Amino acid sequence: MGACLALCSLASCASCLCGSAPCLLCGCCPSSNNSTITRLVFSFFLLLGTLVSVIMILPGMETELRKIPGFCQGGTTIPGIENQANCDVLVGYKSVYRMCFAMTCFFFLFAAIMIQVRSSKDPRAPIQNGFWFFKFLILVGITVGAFFIPDGTFHTVWFYFGLVGSFIFIVIQLILLIDFAHSWNKSWVEKAENGDNKCWFAGLLSFTFLHYALAITAVVLFYIYYTQPDDCTEHKVFISLNLIFCIIVSIVSILPKIQEAQPHSGLLQASLISLYTMYVTWSAMTNNPNRKCNPSLLSLVSNISTTVPSGESTTGQVQWWDAQGIVGLIIFLFCTLYASIRSSSNTQVNKLMQTEENGRSGGEGVVGEDGILRALDNEEEGVTYSYSFFHFHLCLASLYIMMTLTNWYLGYLCQTCSMPAVWVKMSSSWLGLGLYLWTLIAPFIFPDRDFS
Repeated sequence: MGACLALCSLASCASCLCGSAPCLLCGCCPSSNNSTITRLVFSFFLLLGTLVSVIMILPGMETELRKIPGFCQGGTTIPGIENQANCDVLVGYKSVYRMCFAMTCFFFLFAAIMIQVRSSKDPRAPIQNGFWFFKFLILVGITVGAFFIPDGTFHTVWFYFGLVGSFIFIVIQLILLIDFAHSWNKSWVEKAENGDNKCWFAGLLSFTFLHYALAITAVVLFYIYYTQPDDCTEHKVFISLNLIFCIIVSIVSILPKIQEAQPHSGLLQASLISLYTMYVTWSAMTNNPNRKCNPSLLSLVSNISTTVPSGESTTGQVQWWDAQGIVGLIIFLFCTLYASIRSSSNTQVNKLMQTEENGRSGGEGVVGEDGILRALDNEEEGVTYSYSFFHFHLCLASLYIMMTLTNWYLGYLCQTCSMPAVWVKMSSSWLGLGLYLWTLIAPFIFPDRDFS
């Protein structure tokens, strides 16, 4: 009996995995809007690839990865860089590059296919919203092929692709955080005003204070541990500049003229953006190859010096996990899921993220003629998000994951080459602050335009 029920359940899921109808999700999947479910499943593909990449760099996995043909010659070195690094150290990072290359190609392929899809009636829409089993097979096939790419200049070239893609993705993360903060502030203020419940105001005040407290604490710790009286000039400039910029956007957000033009602007958004800016600043400083200016978190906790004696090389020594990488993955997870389920009323953000507000709402599934519960097709009149841009966003996310898991190191060997990562992160934080400042002053500068 149990086997029969299992077979019936598997049969009911078959159309979910292989079907092409836009209302693709059956009883085996949650009932919701078609557009939301599709984004969640693609995000799941990205998170699955991220999990595989994390497993590949776990200590102990190098034994299995060395068995891949061409990855290690003699089990000790990497082809093309013999006698420079130990294979046990590098094979995990090489695997991450190949896995993320496959995910990038997968999402870029769909970004190209889905250009200019306007509604679920488009012949390409069923490809976007169905055939999940075949999509999974395509991803697996690309991944297997990626592991047979000859070394050559692959890692160097792909490193610079990762730098550019990660820069854009960090900016997109900040845009999503701005959108989240605006939606959060607007929702709680409306609840407080409509319900005469001052607890919502107290909550806003508490989170604002917490964000600023954490940001200020971070600045103090940065000056103590990531600067030296006679060294680390770049860090002093980075910390000071971002502190000044955060103060500026905080003051601008509460100016009377700005409040009049942008009623929902406030310190909650500014405090969250300031905290994120301090995270990006910390993340950038942790990529500085100068160990005097970049002590590891372990050394700070245990008070152990990390200074490398002169004459000793750090080649072959890789820190598998670092705190900024873990925090980066957590923020990445939040932004990816938020991008999948967001339904913003902010016109500026919708234009930037290529989404629309006028999608058909409702979360009740519909029952087909076969009696199977399917997702609601809310895109018959028009798509609620740009299919192509969504895949491009996941493409950039794959590059960001690659750089985060490999500590932004070129070829995993040249630690002095990690300085480009420092400038990429700092410039993205400045661009992000500029975008947030624009969302504040644009309604004041152009009062005749709709920035709601």
